[in-house]
Amino acid sequence: MPDGSMIVAEDALLGMLFPFWQLVIGLCVLLALGAAAYRLAARGPSRMTTALVVTGGAVVGIVLLSYLAGGF
Repeated sequence: MPDGSMIVAEDALLGMLFPFWQLVIGLCVLLALGAAAYRLAARGPSRMTTALVVTGGAVVGIVLLSYLAGGF
């Protein structure tokens, strides 16, 4: 536009379906996570302990990195 303003067009149907698709994707992720957790638990306690230690270390590392990056 000549005056520099922007026109934002929205699709009403897509706007109504967007939360539904987020729910569908979230349910698929939860289903995959549940299946992976079941398979990991079925492999035995030693694998489960290792997986929990690795996951916990990754979470602590991400939190530490985000804290350090946010401090500057």
